Amino acid sequence: MSKHDPLARSITVWVLLYGALAAAAAPAWAQPAGEPRPVVGDNAAAESASELAKQIQNPVGDLINLPLQYNVNLGSGPNRGTQHVLNLQPVIPVHLNDDWNLIARTILPIVWNPGSSIPTVPVGTAPVSFTAFLSPSHDTGGWLWGAGPVVQFPTISSATLGSSVWGAGPSAAVVYSGGPWVAGVLVNNIFSLGGTRGPSGNSYSSFLTNPFVAYNLDDGWYLSSAPNITANWQLSGTKWTVPIGGGGGRVFFVGTLPVDLSVSAYYNVVKPTVGARCQLSTQLTFVF
Repeated sequence: MSKHDPLARSITVWVLLYGALAAAAAPAWAQPAGEPRPVVGDNAAAESASELAKQIQNPVGDLINLPLQYNVNLGSGPNRGTQHVLNLQPVIPVHLNDDWNLIARTILPIVWNPGSSIPTVPVGTAPVSFTAFLSPSHDTGGWLWGAGPVVQFPTISSATLGSSVWGAGPSAAVVYSGGPWVAGVLVNNIFSLGGTRGPSGNSYSSFLTNPFVAYNLDDGWYLSSAPNITANWQLSGTKWTVPIGGGGGRVFFVGTLPVDLSVSAYYNVVKPTVGARCQLSTQLTFVF
């Protein structure tokens, strides 16, 4: 590939970024394998990195964490540009009583769209989504569920980055955790509260299903796949985006702070005409 090829440049930046993150984490990774680590919260006993990884992989788990997810979407938009998205995704569990938790999950996307739309918007904020899962405090035979509303806030900095209309809908998640496995699915559908239909309208109906599976290895290492399968019900032509792929990661410690670093890649086997052909993703999660 030519050095001017956007795909080659994006892959190079992606690899360099991950390499830098891995190098920064190397001192923590070099600590003795299997050594118990202190974790925050009510647990007085130390917990292994692998057990902590399983908690992080549970979307309705009782764990305060801040994931920073960076996605590079290749071949996106009418001009087949490269879209960059940084998602800030704080998760805060609230203990309602001994039997129930409220898991608050927020996603704030910061989007860079060079060459993928006209007019070009170098950087801006897309709509924020907020989900409140009511979930039991304890699993049953390894199974845990959560359900509640999802709300979309019109926090766009430009009309090219999403809708200016509020939205809401239902959301639910089911998770199984047993042995080295964590698997489940998260689904929601957000309907716009008003707006106008049509190619230049701002109403929407967006569906998401996120099946996920992780196999946890020793010392915090794991393999995982968590594709975001979406449908834009108001889009003409192909409405679905269906990615396949996966990756892996590791939980390590910077001092006493647990950190999770993962890398993944997905190819869209089904996509709308202007949809990206593939995605490279990394996620850095801080646990508090």
